[in-house]
Formats: sequence, C-alpha cells, structure tokens
Amino acid sequence: MKTLSFKNGDKIPALGLGTWKSKPGEVRKAVYWAIEAGYRHIDCAAIYQNEKEVGQGISDALSDGLVKRSELFVTSKLWNDCHRHEDVKPALEKSLENLRLDYLDLYLVHWPVSFKHGVTFATHREEFYTYQDVPLTQTWEAMQEQKGTGLAKHIGVSNFNQTKLREILAMKGEAPEMNQVEMHPFLPQLSLVNFCKENGILMTAYSPLGSPDSRAERHKNDPVLLSNPLVEEIAEKYGVNPGVILIAWSLHRDIAVIPKSVNRDRIFSNFEASRIQLREEDMLELRDLGISHRFIDGSFFTGPHSPYKQSDLWD
Repeated sequence: MKTLSFKNGDKIPALGLGTWKSKPGEVRKAVYWAIEAGYRHIDCAAIYQNEKEVGQGISDALSDGLVKRSELFVTSKLWNDCHRHEDVKPALEKSLENLRLDYLDLYLVHWPVSFKHGVTFATHREEFYTYQDVPLTQTWEAMQEQKGTGLAKHIGVSNFNQTKLREILAMKGEAPEMNQVEMHPFLPQLSLVNFCKENGILMTAYSPLGSPDSRAERHKNDPVLLSNPLVEEIAEKYGVNPGVILIAWSLHRDIAVIPKSVNRDRIFSNFEASRIQLREEDMLELRDLGISHRFIDGSFFTGPHSPYKQSDLWD
C-alpha cells in the first residue's frame, strides 16, 4: 500500500475507506470488510452520525486479530457547531468515545463555517456564528492544543481554500497537516494542490468517483464521471471497473483518496486501485477531459440566511 509522509515521519495509507452516507446497519460490516481486504485507513466524521458503528467495525477487526490498532489510521472531523475554543475538546472526546479509541491519527476542521453550539445544520441567520464571533484562528488554537494532549496525533482541515489556509498559516504554531477536499478528474484542484504542496500540506480526495449517490433532483443533470467515455475506455484497457481508475488517478498524484462503499465486492475491487500504475498518457488524457464540475458546492452553507459566501469556501 502506498503511503504519504507527514513532516515527523508518520505515514498515512494513501487509500482509505470513506464512510459518508454509509447507513447505520451497513457501515459496521463495511469497515470490517475494508480491514479484511487490506485497508488500513478509515475516514469518518461526527456529522456522518455513524461513528458508533464505525467504532464497532474497528473493534470487531481488532478482536478477531485482523489488525493491531497501531496499524490503523483513523480520521475524524470537528463539526461546525463546535468551533469555539471550549467546544473543540469535548467534540473530539465524544468522537473517541463513539469510535472506542484512545486517540485519532488525524482530526480535521470539517468546514470553514461556524454554527452555534448544538445546531446540526443552520437554516436561520441566528443559528450561525460569523468569523468575527468565532475566528478560524480560535478554532485552530484549540486544535493545536488537542494535538498537544495526544488525543489527535495529527491535525488538519477540510474544504479550506487558499485564502483560509493562508489565514491559518499566518498564525504561530503548527500548520495544517492535511486538507481534505472534493477531487476527481472533473475537479482536479490544480492550483490548490500546488499551494498545499508548496506549504507542506498533504491532501485527501473525497467524492473521488463523482459522488454517484448524490443524484437527487437538484443534481439530476450533473455529468456522470463513472460513465465518462474516456474513463470507461481507460478502465477497459486495464481490465478494471471505472471506479478503480478514478481512485488510481489520485494515488498517482500522491494524494490520499477515500472512496465510500458498503458493498463487500466493491470494497475489495476498489482496493485493486492500489496495484494499478497509470501511464502518463492516461493521466494527460484524464487531465484534458474538458469537463469542469463540483458536485459538493457547499450551497447549503451559503444561502440567503447565511453570513457566508461561496468565496469563503472556494477560490
């Protein structure tokens, strides 16, 4: 399994299992199957509301001797209602309790958006905090403190653009060690990738298959990445399904990638991406697909009742 290295030499397996939208009753087995297949990186978040089952799956695998805790890399994320300094540690401790773990390998600030404590999804202006109320620097100070306690070995962010990253980088102390964002051939994030590499920030790609389970009414006309003719053509050349090619695309770029699945066969087949070596000609063709599309646009945080704008999320 390919790994990426943090500045202190710790390594993160480049291929992990994503658990966003994995339903209760399914994700426990999915985590177990992933570990059985060889995955050593599990990505989760408090807002996914399935951390208890993720923890059960990890516990099952540990109990059955499939893996040791030291061999696993587990990521979770701080939700938007816990950005105040005093709310960060309790949120982390709650995730650890649900996951049945003593520490996280990586803890991320999920979005650069802040809600009042106890608000799951803000829909009215009074449910939001602004950057003046709760600066990102306040949240990042608390994140650094949690790394200092050992509850999180590494800390980072998710869905942060270059402007927000610069704000954190200008602080004293530790820089973000990871930025997790949507990334795939329709959204290669070239400028952000270059910025993160220049500043020693690793990256993780979420929705690497083009978020195929987000085909709600509002997204019914979105382009379908998995059935793109070029992706299908390259997949046929390598004798794998298109999803494997899309995962291998991120791995080839030295970017961690976390495809989600609760299907045992698909979990195992996705793992084949770790063995695929794409040729440069394939990477160039995928770079020049000619389609640009963001599936997770963050509009649920930037509506008419929100103090946030799209420019707070994306460059």
